[in-house]
Amino acid sequence: MLRVGICQLNLTVGDLDGNVERMLAALAEVTERGGDVAVFPELAVSGYPPEDLLAKPRFALDCQAALEKIAAATGRCAAVVGLPVAGEGGELFNAAAVCANGAVAGVERKAHLPNYGVFDEQRHFSAGTPEALFDIAGAAVGISICEDIWIDGGAVEQLVAGGAELIVNLNASPYNIGKLDERLGVLRRRIERTGCPVVYVNLVGGQDELLFDGRSLVLDAGGSVTARAQAFAEEVLVVDVEVGRRGGSATLDGGALPRIPVSDRPAVTPAPLPVTPPAAPLEPSDEIYAALVLATRDYVTKNGFTDVCVGLSGGVDSSLVATIARDALGPERVHGVLMPSRYSSDHSVSDAELLCDNLGIEGRLIGIEPAHDAFEQMLAPAFTGLAPDLAEENVQSRIRAVVLMALANKFGWLVLTTGNKSEAAVGYSTLYGDSAGAFAPISDIWKLQVYELARRRNAVAGAALIPERVLAKAPSAELRPDQRDSDSLPPYESLDPVARAFVEGDKTVGELIAAGADPELVRRVGRLVDVAEYKRRQGPPGVRVTHKAFGKDRRMPITNRYRGEARD
Repeated sequence: MLRVGICQLNLTVGDLDGNVERMLAALAEVTERGGDVAVFPELAVSGYPPEDLLAKPRFALDCQAALEKIAAATGRCAAVVGLPVAGEGGELFNAAAVCANGAVAGVERKAHLPNYGVFDEQRHFSAGTPEALFDIAGAAVGISICEDIWIDGGAVEQLVAGGAELIVNLNASPYNIGKLDERLGVLRRRIERTGCPVVYVNLVGGQDELLFDGRSLVLDAGGSVTARAQAFAEEVLVVDVEVGRRGGSATLDGGALPRIPVSDRPAVTPAPLPVTPPAAPLEPSDEIYAALVLATRDYVTKNGFTDVCVGLSGGVDSSLVATIARDALGPERVHGVLMPSRYSSDHSVSDAELLCDNLGIEGRLIGIEPAHDAFEQMLAPAFTGLAPDLAEENVQSRIRAVVLMALANKFGWLVLTTGNKSEAAVGYSTLYGDSAGAFAPISDIWKLQVYELARRRNAVAGAALIPERVLAKAPSAELRPDQRDSDSLPPYESLDPVARAFVEGDKTVGELIAAGADPELVRRVGRLVDVAEYKRRQGPPGVRVTHKAFGKDRRMPITNRYRGEARD
């Protein structure tokens, strides 16, 4: 048995002192509980992803100095610490340092560098190769980092071929819907091929668009989950792990690896820890909602803000965003702003006021009619002889953005935008209007999912936090009389599946029509998705919860005349 402390921590990119402080506290806890080794996430010292901070030569040096502080605090309980490490030739490695008894015993370098989706590690890092095993309390431990465990015949299998009795895998694995099952499939395949148990330690917390969900794992040599940390929360989970191989289907290539001595067995064998059942998985909607809450909290607080403001229209999007913000920050730190115009219905105002009462947040009423009148008068000479159209409608949205930004500037708040993925996909927003703000909590949530999350939040509360009328009424921007979203867009029941197929499935018009979709609908939605790229590029960051969010996952040119197969 090896007593392992899984240090699932919420760390911050670039906060080396703060990260070290958290890591030292976790190390002390693992040591106090009789741990043989404390394991931290990938690039724990620097935070993940450090992006072009890695281009600063001093950054790796400062990370090395931070590592020395952690190493100095170790005793018999070892620490496996993720950080960027500079090589002798000036190259940079994504690495794990193994420390014990006040010193660094050795370093293992990540072998497989992902360069797809949100990952671009080959921009800065060079690839390493498995070089040694670490003898920790009598166990031969192979250290791997994230992508290393995903590759058949890769670094992990080389470590096992070299004599590893346990694989420790450091991760900064971002969340998306379905990711836990995907990870379990990968880990079980690696165990099926090697017969070697795995300790999988993941980062938790928000970093710009990315969210790390934690849910660190221990799987035994048969592929069964024996421990799982919480989702979306910090946890130091100390568990007894049985080491040693049990079969394995693959023929593993590679010779024996040297063993670096790290720490001795404890002088007295400790009593076994009580077995704690793995943390239960969340319901799908609860999982997504928890992700949005944590991402919003971390974006606000890690960037030095305490309060946020949200423009409340009485619609479902702004209602859900306000509810997420309240759950993330507390009601006293959320400020709802109601900005009615001549086109706002009475129930839009009353529904927004009821939402504020239900959530216990401030609701501030600032009518935009004086500013709207002033803009109409100011623009009248330029618009003489022209029929009213989107130009006049969008002035209202831009006035509201000015109001929100003025409040944010005056009181030091951060503006949350309320647009969803359906609107972003087809460009149904006003540039420098409702799309303006600092963070977009639901920008990767399709409109139909917005309703699902709102209803689920009410069900969990056992009350209509989000008023029932908000969920029942037809969506409307209320920029002209009797306006409905369906005046400009197909119904969301039709729009979402088609837009999702284009954006997340990379389907073509021809493929969707061949599958039975309505040709007119498909061509219309495809055209809208194409021409909205310039708007999406100017939107605020928002948390990624799907496997293909706008931004880092999907990078399309703005100036683009290609239609070809994509619009056949």
